[in-house]
Amino acid sequence: MLLGSLWSQTGEQQVQSIATALGDNDFPTALELLNPALAKWPNDAELWAMQGAAYAGEHRKGEALASFTHSLKLSPNYLPALTGAIQIEFDSADRAAIPLLERVLRLRPADQTSHGMLAVLEYQQGNCASALPHFEKAGALFDSQLSALHAYGSCLVKLKRFDRAAVVFEKTLSLNPADERERLVLASVQLMAQEPRDALRTLQSLLEAGNVNGGTLELAANAYEDLDETDKAVTTLRQGILADPKNVRLYLEFASLCVAHQSFRAGIDVVNDGIAQKPNSAQLYFARSVIEVQLADYDKAEADMQKAYELDPNQSLTAAAQALLAVQENDLDRALDEVERKLGQRPNDPLLLYLEADVLAQKGVEPDTPEFRKAVGSARKAVALRSSLGPAHAVLAKLYLDSGQNQLAADQCRKALEIDPTDQTSLYRLIQALRKTGGTAEIPGLLKRLAQLRQRDVAEQKQRYRYQVVDGEAQ
Repeated sequence: MLLGSLWSQTGEQQVQSIATALGDNDFPTALELLNPALAKWPNDAELWAMQGAAYAGEHRKGEALASFTHSLKLSPNYLPALTGAIQIEFDSADRAAIPLLERVLRLRPADQTSHGMLAVLEYQQGNCASALPHFEKAGALFDSQLSALHAYGSCLVKLKRFDRAAVVFEKTLSLNPADERERLVLASVQLMAQEPRDALRTLQSLLEAGNVNGGTLELAANAYEDLDETDKAVTTLRQGILADPKNVRLYLEFASLCVAHQSFRAGIDVVNDGIAQKPNSAQLYFARSVIEVQLADYDKAEADMQKAYELDPNQSLTAAAQALLAVQENDLDRALDEVERKLGQRPNDPLLLYLEADVLAQKGVEPDTPEFRKAVGSARKAVALRSSLGPAHAVLAKLYLDSGQNQLAADQCRKALEIDPTDQTSLYRLIQALRKTGGTAEIPGLLKRLAQLRQRDVAEQKQRYRYQVVDGEAQ
């Protein structure tokens, strides 16, 4: 009876009946009315968009998106279909919404909602440079939305616009002033913006409370040091170590402070305390070796570096090998199978040859075995094909060192260091090779150079930690 009455109405009346059903959230009736209407007018973009809205109301997202998409084929700039499709794609964080939003913004350049949605989607895709202009044009749209403000602030941090990021994170803290993490995030950004006094003001309520955690005290110590209030920085770090004695970062921070102020014995004592708490921390052995170099205690420094490399064999892996092993979940056999499969297709690829040698070396192949000879052959071939491939020289140096060919190992280390003067692993292996060939006169200078690179790493790790605080990844 319902359909019979529909056919007696004009097209405008039919559309009005469907619109009324949609307005009443009566989606089954809307769909029932749409079937004959679409059969009569299959090229009507409005009807297809209405069908999309009805399906969306019934949470039938796939059918809704198909209807909106068909509507847009008929009329590419039809706003109801655009907004309907965008909402579905946006809710599932699908980048397919991005070109649709850009189409809307060509029609309505000042639409804050579209700018806001586009900003969030670009952020989710990791495109902060593209997201930032849209965050700005969204205006006050996000002022009360914590997750969107975090996305905006995180993008500003990644683009190193720290002053502006601090303003955004001040808003997030104002939305939830009792949230400890929000305070830590804002203080971290303020330190990156070189505003240590602001950071201390942000942290003040936490510092005055009981049970202050190590992360808070670490940030406060950084702020005091930035203000040249070293005594307060030292006191705060000691308090942090007492509060969180297993926190390796606090010992590293203390060691770095001691090196900067030439308080080497105090640094050794604190790092010793850290090693007592965390005896398997390669970072702490590296930190102690750096201080021992400053004290010209080269034998101890070398021994600590050796211990650090033993505790963390991945220090000797290059970035390419680490990426491969990450994919293979640190399964060296699977990694080797994958590399050799690709080598079967590209036997003269220097990067694959290097990776084969590196993975075999990490497996601990013994000299005078077929696997060891394969590793050496692959590394030699890699450097012959591409002499600028520093990591291949580095792994060949390791293999030569393992087989007692110390002069050849030293030569390969030097070639690796010519390509990458910051290659700490090759620098360390050069020290080992020189020790075995009797070239000890060069070792103190190399140890100092290695210590400087380790100190630079500590500074970079500090900055990475602050980024992690902002991204919510810090533990």
